[in-house]
Amino acid sequence: MRPPLGTNVLMSTPDEDPVATASGSGGRGALGAYRARRQFDRTPEPAPPDSAPPGGGNRFVIQEHHATALHWDFRLEHDGVLVSWATPKGLPPDPRVNHLAVHTEDHPLDYFDFEGEIPEGEYGGGSVAIWDQGTYDCEEWTDRKVRVVLHGRRVSGRYALFATGGRPRDWMVHRMDPPDDPGRELQPKDLQPMLATPGPQPEGQGWVFEPWWPGRRLLLPIDGGRVEAPAPHELAELRRLAEAFGSLPVVLDGVLVAVGSDGRPDQAALQRRLDGRASTRRRRPAVGAAVTYVAVDVLWVDGRTTTTLPFTDRRALLEEVFPAQAEEGRLSTQDKDGAAVTAAARALGLPGMIAKRAASAYRPGHRSDDWRAISWP
Repeated sequence: MRPPLGTNVLMSTPDEDPVATASGSGGRGALGAYRARRQFDRTPEPAPPDSAPPGGGNRFVIQEHHATALHWDFRLEHDGVLVSWATPKGLPPDPRVNHLAVHTEDHPLDYFDFEGEIPEGEYGGGSVAIWDQGTYDCEEWTDRKVRVVLHGRRVSGRYALFATGGRPRDWMVHRMDPPDDPGRELQPKDLQPMLATPGPQPEGQGWVFEPWWPGRRLLLPIDGGRVEAPAPHELAELRRLAEAFGSLPVVLDGVLVAVGSDGRPDQAALQRRLDGRASTRRRRPAVGAAVTYVAVDVLWVDGRTTTTLPFTDRRALLEEVFPAQAEEGRLSTQDKDGAAVTAAARALGLPGMIAKRAASAYRPGHRSDDWRAISWP
């Protein structure tokens, strides 16, 4: 799986603070900021040595960091320390987009193999896991630009990191090589959902049936573990669902549903949550009914548009990429037996079901008889 693809949007990464340069000066001074921000009797992170060892190593590590905001820490061994950047969307796999790289404090070399849980309330609190490791060749290293060739298990190629403004933390990272996949496509923008045609239940073979979920139909673009605008990305449930995808970028089709006290979908409760969603920012407790995203289709996955695939192939791909640990989302149930779906949907008080032709492509923004909306009499 490649690192995530995203747009050049500046955002803050609150769990790590910037340093003055990327020079990697080594020694106790270079690790002073790292030491000052941590209490090593409370965190499993490695304590730095009194002085950094001589430079000369050429390793790199990328660590997936589930802190206040999910990000990937990119570290280059240089002059006896790990010079570090926090990348909210990882390293870009495509030279057509740049990613933010927030320059942070140097880390000790022992951090190269660090994985673990930093306690909540401590600096950078959250889980840390190694995403990739390898070596690099250095082509240029100055206070404002670093150019390297990476040789990792998951990412390889030529990358440039460069300062963008007056503040030392403001850096970007750019891929200099073509994408590993020559046919890679950028994440599509402004997609519209495919619509069903009202009608009777179709007869014969070649159809798949799903419950008709009452709620808000929502195409959900996810990149770097974040919901992309204009989706209601302030919803805490959608933020947590996006984080469950990790570095995999996708565009989903689904329905946002709120469940009432009787266990049935409640559209009024959903509207109240949407009207008050701003109050759920920054991990504040949600106010009102919890919402769930019910995924019904997938339109793009990691550089590949899937709309031309048959529905059954798209469904199989959706089942493959949808994270099992995503508590705030679920896959819509489906069955070739329309009677079974009818019984289950009626039991939940749903208004009907959707019949989809198994061989049908996804036609964004179009209403098609390949999808039938079947209402109960």
